[in-house]
Amino acid sequence: MAISSSSDSDEVLSEINITPMVDVMLVLLVVFIITAPLMTNAINVNLPDTETTVKIEEPKKPLVLSIDAEGKIYLDKDEYSLEIIRQELESRKAADPELRLNLNADETVDYGVVAKVMVLVEKAGIERLSVVTEAGS
Repeated sequence: MAISSSSDSDEVLSEINITPMVDVMLVLLVVFIITAPLMTNAINVNLPDTETTVKIEEPKKPLVLSIDAEGKIYLDKDEYSLEIIRQELESRKAADPELRLNLNADETVDYGVVAKVMVLVEKAGIERLSVVTEAGS
């Protein structure tokens, strides 16, 4: 009497069982969550009080030069005309030789206005100019 197999095809079953892999990953995640706070190398020490030897100065905030959609120019929150802005920048540069300037220009403002303002900044002797933008997605 001949014994026959119920499956006549020789196909290989090629499915990956990911359940054990997910189980291992979840166990590892739990282990890392529990052990991460314990791995800090900080030792609690009561430090002695002493007198200050050198005072570290906080960095100064940069001056903000803004141009809105209508082309109005603002230095911090004060509005200036294009003709007066150079004198104001020169006086602030004279008061602070390390003056830093952030330029915020609306994306709809005419490029010519932004270019004129940048030339005035250069003529005022300000060398530290940052053009501020927003990171797109």
